[in-house]
Amino acid sequence: MLPPFDPWLTSCVTLDVAAASRASEAALAGRRARRLADLLRSAARGSALYRKLLAGRDPDKLRLEELPIARKPELMRQFDEWVTDPALRLDALRRFVADRTRIADPFLGRYVVWESSGSSGEPGVFAQDARAMAVYDALEFWRRPFQRMMDPWSVGERIAFVGATGGHFASTVSIERLRRLNPALARSLHGISFLQPADRLVAELNALAPTVIATYPSVAVLLAEERLAGRLEMAPRELWTGGEDLSTATCEFLQQALGCQVVNSYGASEFLTLAAECSSGSLHLNCDWAILESVDESGRQVPMGEAGATTLLTNLANHVQPLIRYDLGDRVTQRASACACGSHHPVIEVQGRNDDTLRLGGADTRMVRILPLAVSTVLEEDAALFDFQLEQQGPCDLVLRTGLHGKSADASLRRARAALSAFLVQQGAAGVHIHCRSGEAGRRSRSGKVQRVVAAPA
Repeated sequence: MLPPFDPWLTSCVTLDVAAASRASEAALAGRRARRLADLLRSAARGSALYRKLLAGRDPDKLRLEELPIARKPELMRQFDEWVTDPALRLDALRRFVADRTRIADPFLGRYVVWESSGSSGEPGVFAQDARAMAVYDALEFWRRPFQRMMDPWSVGERIAFVGATGGHFASTVSIERLRRLNPALARSLHGISFLQPADRLVAELNALAPTVIATYPSVAVLLAEERLAGRLEMAPRELWTGGEDLSTATCEFLQQALGCQVVNSYGASEFLTLAAECSSGSLHLNCDWAILESVDESGRQVPMGEAGATTLLTNLANHVQPLIRYDLGDRVTQRASACACGSHHPVIEVQGRNDDTLRLGGADTRMVRILPLAVSTVLEEDAALFDFQLEQQGPCDLVLRTGLHGKSADASLRRARAALSAFLVQQGAAGVHIHCRSGEAGRRSRSGKVQRVVAAPA
């Protein structure tokens, strides 16, 4: 069975997205207001949780800041009352995403489902219907700023996604869905796992010679270093990045080392395409379909141009699983000045995930680079440990912390140490000592999130 896709709905949404790309501030505000009222009405009708919160309130007059902040742990605990379709049940969804053979299969015949990485300490499961997917498809197609004209049927293109290809993650599910829906893409779109050792990853990329690589900045840096060392022989014409912080210096390094344009974007499991880079190099929020509020530690909105303690998302596309003032955990600053490209979509600066690449090994052994997202994938998928921080304290010494307490924490750490040790050996980093500590909260990075993977000081 094909994944959910409604051609007529997608066409209609695409036309609206195209029109809104150059719309005025007033037109964008009108779209937001109408869609927010529709979302609130839908939530009040279908969600037992929001029926209580919105009782007696007029969706057309309600100010968003009057509603409480929603956080992932509380929502996941009330999942069956949160969703608007009573057929969606968390236990069934958990079983579904645990089966890696069903990536991009339609759940209940009508939902696209993926899970979040649990970077905030709590894994999430998110279901999207054809309406939400039509919005994501349209935003991705119309607002991604390709540096060169690409064939819409991808004839001659070879696109490689380098990431965690074995789980129900948003990027992996989205790519597999596209492969199933578009036979041309099935031949040109490839997934390559970053869980394999660097030499195998480089060999696979050299054999494929993709024209486009889509990946995370930390992975892109590894590939750039391999290119400079002469081991990565292929050279893409474009590099698409997202999912982690990308500094100006890192972007320049990638462009010089790989000899290609770098196009950055910002998204999340909760909203696939939040912002994309324009021709002037600014990230523009897709404000016609998503609302972001930058707030301080007390939940009060901060002035434009300032970074708050966290950011709240309201997803105007997904009525099945209402995300209203949902705490994303990232720090987002909205620029007060207009962009030179002429767009009226707000320019944002994001401080999100910025974990370190580990460099393990000493004078007697070769240095092995371990990607932070690979570490997180192993600990979450193979050991079910989501609340952790891994800190390097020497060439071959790591400390694995968790805020969990008691016997269950000790058991989780034993599983995690075994899984991580096996993974490091596969990567060529043998003899690494992993010291486990429970009941210790990890330190936070400048983004406000716990930095999950911390390298030794240079």
